[in-house]
Amino acid sequence: MRGFLQLLGSRFMKAVIYFDGSTRMLVRTIAVIATPPFRFSLVVDQIEYIGIKSTLIATFTALFTGLVMALQLAFSLERFGAQSFAANVLAVSLVRELGPVLTGLLVGGRVGAGITAEVGSMKVTEQIDAIRALGADPIRELVAPKLLACTIVLPILTVYSIVVGILSGMLITMSELGVNPTYYMNQVYAVLEVSDFVGGVGKSAFFGVIIGLVGCYRGFTTAGGTVGVGRATTESVVTISLSILVADFFLTKLFILLFQA
Repeated sequence: MRGFLQLLGSRFMKAVIYFDGSTRMLVRTIAVIATPPFRFSLVVDQIEYIGIKSTLIATFTALFTGLVMALQLAFSLERFGAQSFAANVLAVSLVRELGPVLTGLLVGGRVGAGITAEVGSMKVTEQIDAIRALGADPIRELVAPKLLACTIVLPILTVYSIVVGILSGMLITMSELGVNPTYYMNQVYAVLEVSDFVGGVGKSAFFGVIIGLVGCYRGFTTAGGTVGVGRATTESVVTISLSILVADFFLTKLFILLFQA
């Protein structure tokens, strides 16, 4: 029992230190972004790496999510004679939750691991110290472009995923339920509201911040050579996934309160 409490206490202190360090990095990064000089070329490079190269993952995720959801709804709602509502349920689910969360998790795993491996390798080979020695700011050169790119790219990928998921769902409802495409799209337009898009896309922007921040912070705190880089990369993916799921709950609650007010 004593050993368990000690382990629990050490994990709690580690989490507190992690949260404190990442929060300090976020505040410093915001200050850097708000002051010149602006490195737009670095942000564009990161947008290409994070966004364009993540399109395939987002496409497959959204495609098969829409197909599976529509297939499940087609047979589940049939028992209640409510097949006509399949488009409504699918659209709301994708826009509010499945689109932002699944895109965040899949893209976060790929991007977060890449950022941590890149920054961690620079850390253990003392390249970050070399940047400081040359009079440059590692936060401005490394963290700010990645954080900005993640924040910009995730909402775009989320919207793209939602569109792909809705269209793939339409294929299933057409083949399994014989639903007319025009009727399907009319149902989608009828059920969705602006608040649904604002909530879903807004959450994805926060997920982008989490991905960029955790990836960079874990890279900056990497130690132990190449073995440490591998360990940091694994921990980064796990931390990003858990953080997105936890943040999703609180952000959902926040947006519900905002739109009900």
